[in-house]
Amino acid sequence: MSQIHYISSETLDLKTIYEITYEQKQLALSDEVIDKVQKCRSYLDEKLKNQDKPIYGINTGFGSLYNVKITNENLTKLQENLVMSHACGVGERVPKHVVKLMLLLKIQSLHYGHSGVQVATIKRLVDFYNNDILPVVYTQGSLGASGDLAPLAHLALPLLGKGEVYYKGKRHDAETVLEKFDWEPIVLKSKEGLALLNGTQFMSAYGIDLLLESYKLSYLADLIGSISLDAFDGRIEPFNELVHLVRPHNGQLKTAERVREFLDSSELISQSKKHVQDPYSFRCIPQVHGASKDTLAYVEKTFITEINSVTDNPNIFFNDDEIISGGNFHGQPLALALDYLKIAMAELGNISERRIFQLVSGLRELPAFLVDNPGLNSGFMIPQYTAASIVSANKQLASPASIDSIVSSNGQEDHVSMGANAATQAFRLVNNVKRILSIELFNASQALSFRAPLKSSEFIESFLKSYREQVAFVADDRELYKDIDKSILFVEQLAVDVDEFLS
Repeated sequence: MSQIHYISSETLDLKTIYEITYEQKQLALSDEVIDKVQKCRSYLDEKLKNQDKPIYGINTGFGSLYNVKITNENLTKLQENLVMSHACGVGERVPKHVVKLMLLLKIQSLHYGHSGVQVATIKRLVDFYNNDILPVVYTQGSLGASGDLAPLAHLALPLLGKGEVYYKGKRHDAETVLEKFDWEPIVLKSKEGLALLNGTQFMSAYGIDLLLESYKLSYLADLIGSISLDAFDGRIEPFNELVHLVRPHNGQLKTAERVREFLDSSELISQSKKHVQDPYSFRCIPQVHGASKDTLAYVEKTFITEINSVTDNPNIFFNDDEIISGGNFHGQPLALALDYLKIAMAELGNISERRIFQLVSGLRELPAFLVDNPGLNSGFMIPQYTAASIVSANKQLASPASIDSIVSSNGQEDHVSMGANAATQAFRLVNNVKRILSIELFNASQALSFRAPLKSSEFIESFLKSYREQVAFVADDRELYKDIDKSILFVEQLAVDVDEFLS
């Protein structure tokens, strides 16, 4: 398999991005891309040479300063000033793997030949990506319209030899790293600063990263929920395909199928039951988990469309002799999708915590709080509190960011998406869901131990054998935060086949 991914006209999909990132592939520009970018740049240079008409962001100021004409000799200074003045990010630093995705997606957006950048500019972004030179970007500062201006300004600063980058695990001044590689700073031509800053790559990078993580957690929610179901001595009938074919939502069908596969040959699930029904948190796993899956499918469609699009402004159409100022930088599609993602993933955590509650409640011949000698031992009483606390925090994070808008740029930019806030909220929320599922796994594995000598399925028993190598059975009270940390690490490090969790 090739270790180079060529930026080309082929659609960039989620599986391809997974392969690029997890196989640490290098990037390269195809000849087709270089040709389109050069033609667009040449067209723009000729246009500026032969006309004096103001063109927004190319020979004018920005935002509400759109009516200020800039002379040709100041066009480079205009673009450099734009990048420097817009680098106003604050707060936490964006995780390095998300910054690397930002670089990939910015290259992808610029390669279509509608942005007017130089080939040298895109090649330098490729160099940054391939050498793990990752600009220091901050989480706060974007309104999610006019593009992710502040974060993308920090992404672009190192092209000019300014700002900071991560290199070989340390933070450096960008100028120092450029000197190490014997690279001259890029001299921006007209439109280039705006092309680099206008765009949705901050929101998009978070969205793609969150989709990959959410699909994995959706798969694990099905698996961990199946372990909880078996540990609770639950019934398999609600997962019968006949039930779901008469309400055939795709996610619901897929979830029920997975649970049947996970529990195939389980001695516990096939034994006679004293109870007629299970609580909703078990019985309705297909309906709840499935609805989240269907949401992820919608979010994926939105983000795949976005990352294969041109999102800066103005757009240059050299074959049509048109330069058009529009609004493709506006993050509304992403803001709504990210808010929907937040709600869907919060629900996976919500129902998981309810299963934890049922497991520790002393029902179905399980000991209270899943420990011998309860009273002397508190057992798994407080992990449920922890999960409940996180679920509550997620309900707050799941409040939609996209319903807010604040006027900016003296009223010229009078509606913004707030999609960047949705992105960073979603990042915290999805990490929280991982913690809740890890606590459920901790509880479910403990509960299943009390069902011996009966066994679950071969698949689940093998899975829990690996888990037990990291997290031991709790016989008496001990410092459970250490076990929870190990459980979270186990979930983080699980290698799930991409075809399995993206299907």
